[in-house]
Amino acid sequence: MKLSKQLSYLTLRSVCLSLIATLVTAPLLHAAELDPYGTAKEDLHKYPSINRVYDVNYDDPKKLNALVSFIKNVNAVVPGKAVVVIHGTEIRAFAKENYEKYQGVIDQLAELSKQGVDFRMCNNAMHAAGFQSKDMHGFVTIIPAGFAEVIALQQEGYQVIDATTTPVKDSRYLDHPKAQK
Repeated sequence: MKLSKQLSYLTLRSVCLSLIATLVTAPLLHAAELDPYGTAKEDLHKYPSINRVYDVNYDDPKKLNALVSFIKNVNAVVPGKAVVVIHGTEIRAFAKENYEKYQGVIDQLAELSKQGVDFRMCNNAMHAAGFQSKDMHGFVTIIPAGFAEVIALQQEGYQVIDATTTPVKDSRYLDHPKAQK
């Protein structure tokens, strides 16, 4: 009987130690499963001066808000000239008659213009939308054709940036809402 109690004690002790070991190492094993490729390296280098043209052709003027952030982020790390070619339905946001509705984003774009960003609007698209040059804010230059302007700037050495933007702010929390602080 004494031997039986000792075996029971040893078995219980072994089970407890095994359980403790599992509880301690489980998070490490789980972390290893989530980290099969190690940790990202950083290469936060400087960029040379690059002239760029943002090709803007949005189906919704609200997307101009993301464009503002996009331009600011690129301009903060890439020196050079920046031109925005506008030739989609976002044109209506630049119309003086719609200033009240789009004031927030238009004020931000006008501020970017003061900082040297050149805004050019397609004459063809503007007329197709029902506007005249006199209808547009003064920081915009009307050019003959949007796509032709992008091509001409590319010929001058400008790098074309597809200004289609998808905001990434807080996208981590789409998969892990509990992680948001």
